[in-house]
Amino acid sequence: MAASDPHQAADPEAVKRHPTLFRAIRKRRNPPLRRTDITVTDDAAVKRAVKAASLGNAMEWFDFGIYSYLAVTIGHVFFPSGNETTQLLSSFATFAVAFLVRPLGGMFFGPMGDKVGRKKVLALTMILMAVGTFAIGLIPSHDTIGVWAAVLLIFFRMLQGFSTGGEYGGASTFIAEYAPDKRRGFFGSFLEFGTLAGYVGAAGLVTALYALLNDAQMEAWGWRIPFLVAGPLGLVGLYLRLRLDETPAFQKLEGGTAHASEAADGVEATAKGDLAKIFRQHWRTLVLCICLVGAYNITDYMLLSYMPTYLSDELGYSETHGLLILLAVMVFLMTIISQIGKLSDRFGRKPLLMTGMLGFLFLSLPAFLLIRIDGILPITIGMLMLGLSLVCMLGTMSAALPALFPTNVRYGSLSVGYNLSASIFGGTTPLVITALISWSGSNLMPAYYAMAAALVGLIAVACMKETAQQPLIGSPPSVETDEEAAELVQSQAPDPKF
Repeated sequence: MAASDPHQAADPEAVKRHPTLFRAIRKRRNPPLRRTDITVTDDAAVKRAVKAASLGNAMEWFDFGIYSYLAVTIGHVFFPSGNETTQLLSSFATFAVAFLVRPLGGMFFGPMGDKVGRKKVLALTMILMAVGTFAIGLIPSHDTIGVWAAVLLIFFRMLQGFSTGGEYGGASTFIAEYAPDKRRGFFGSFLEFGTLAGYVGAAGLVTALYALLNDAQMEAWGWRIPFLVAGPLGLVGLYLRLRLDETPAFQKLEGGTAHASEAADGVEATAKGDLAKIFRQHWRTLVLCICLVGAYNITDYMLLSYMPTYLSDELGYSETHGLLILLAVMVFLMTIISQIGKLSDRFGRKPLLMTGMLGFLFLSLPAFLLIRIDGILPITIGMLMLGLSLVCMLGTMSAALPALFPTNVRYGSLSVGYNLSASIFGGTTPLVITALISWSGSNLMPAYYAMAAALVGLIAVACMKETAQQPLIGSPPSVETDEEAAELVQSQAPDPKF
C-alpha cells in the first residue's frame, strides 16, 4: 500500500534534491482549508436531530426492556412446563433470537443508509420496530393456539431484531454527523440517555403492573399492555424523524448543494454501500469495533436487562423489589450521563472508556458479593458500582464508534460491526449467564463473565485511536460558529489534514 506521505514513499535523497517538487505534492494531497470546506452547525437543527435519534433509541430499548423484565411471565404464557428454569431459558432463548437476525438487518439497512441517506432508513426501522412490538402484544397464549403462540412470538421478535439492525448504527451516525467536532461526545451521550430512558419507561411500567395486578391477571392480559403502548410511541418517533433534514456530512458527500431528499435520491448505488468493500478494506476496524461493542454490550445487558431476573430468580426477591432498585439506579445514571459526554470531549474518549472497563474488571466481583447480601442498601451500592462503570461507556461509546469509519461507509460499517457483536455477545448475555449459573451452581457467574468481557474491552480501547475534538474521517471540520470557522482557517498549518 502506498504511503500517504511523499517523504515516506520516495528516496530521502530525492526529497533533498527536489524540495519544491515534494512540497507541491504534499500541498496537492493536503490542500489548505477554505472557509467553504468547514461545516458550521445549526444549533436548533442539531437539537432536533438529537431528539429524534434519541427517541428512536429509547423506543428500541423500551421494547427490549419490557421483554427482559417480563421474561418470567412470558415464559409462563408461551412456554408452559413444570420446570421454572426451562421456562426462563426458553424465554431468554427467544430474547436471543432477535439478535441472531440483527447482523442481517445491519447488512441490509447499513449500506442502504450509505446509499439513500440516514433519514429515510431511520424512519423505516422505526416503523418495523413499532409493528413488531405491537404485534407481540396481540399474540394469543399457548393455551389458546398451542405451539403457534411460540412460533408467532419468535417471528415478531425476529422482525424486531431485523429492524434494530439499522437503528443504532444509523442513530449514532446521525448524531455524530450533525454535532460539532468539539461537542460530539456531549450530543452523542443523549443517544444513550435514550437507552436509559427506554429502560426506565419499561421498568416503571412493568413495576406498576406487578404492583397493581396479581400473577393470574399479569399472565392473562397484563403483560400485553407494555407491548401495545409501543405502537403510539412508534408513530411519535416516526413523525419526529420525518421532519428532519439529511445530515450535513452526507449532503457534503453528495456535493453540498442539494436538499435532503434530492441528495438521497441522486446517489448512485455503485458509489457506496458495498458490503464486500466494507469487509475487504475496513476489516481491521471492524474487528476493533466488534471487540469494543462486545465488552460494552455484555456489561450493558447484564445490568440493564438481566439484573431484575437475577434478583428474583437466583436470589429470591420479588419482581417489584429488583425493578425498583434498578429503576432508581438508572434514573441516577440519566442525571449524569451528559456530564460523562462532556468529560469525553474534554479529556478524550479513551480515558473514559478505559475507566469503565477497569471498573468492571475490578468492581464486578465486590459488587455481586454486595448484591448477594440481604438488604436494600448493599444491593443498591453493588448496582451503583456497576452502573457508574457502565455510564463511562454509555456516555462515550456513541461518539467513539462512528468516528472509527469514514463517512462514505460509516452507516454500513458501524451497523455491520455493531450488530455482529450485539448478536454474538449482547443478546445472548441473559441466556449465557442463566446457563452458566445452572451449570456451575454459583450465582457469582455474572461477575466473572463481566470481568472477562472487560479484559477484552481494555485491549480494544488500548488499540483504538483518540478521536475527541477531531473531524470525522472523510468529512471536513464541523464547528458551532462562523467565528470559530474563521479562526480554524487562520490557524491551519501549511499542510492541514482532516
